[in-house]
Amino acid sequence: TTFPEGQLQIDHRVPFEIVGDAELSDDPADYMLLCASANRAKSWSCENCENWSRRVISVCQLCYWAFPEEYNHVAMRDIRRLDIVWADDEVNQYDSLRDEAERWGEELPDFVKDILRSYLEGRSAH
Repeated sequence: TTFPEGQLQIDHRVPFEIVGDAELSDDPADYMLLCASANRAKSWSCENCENWSRRVISVCQLCYWAFPEEYNHVAMRDIRRLDIVWADDEVNQYDSLRDEAERWGEELPDFVKDILRSYLEGRSAH
């Protein structure tokens, strides 16, 4: 998703509360641009992570919130994320998935996971 510049916020990859003044850097790679919603989600997740009191920088450096392109945990939980966006002509596909999930009485994320599981099981059967 693309956001106008005015809607983006600069944030430390590893929270300032963890790195402190001693590790502050002028290196742009130590910062990231986030929309306000993602920045709030990151703040909440970090503040509720057990590393918040431990303050181990290397733990944060392996977290989704610091490096979403390469991570091995989300706030010290064994979680993987996949953000999927349907845009323009794809919106009809999203609506069809949502309607089908509703017919089956499932939440949309669970329904999509079920589809992916079936696909992967079918592939492993070959």
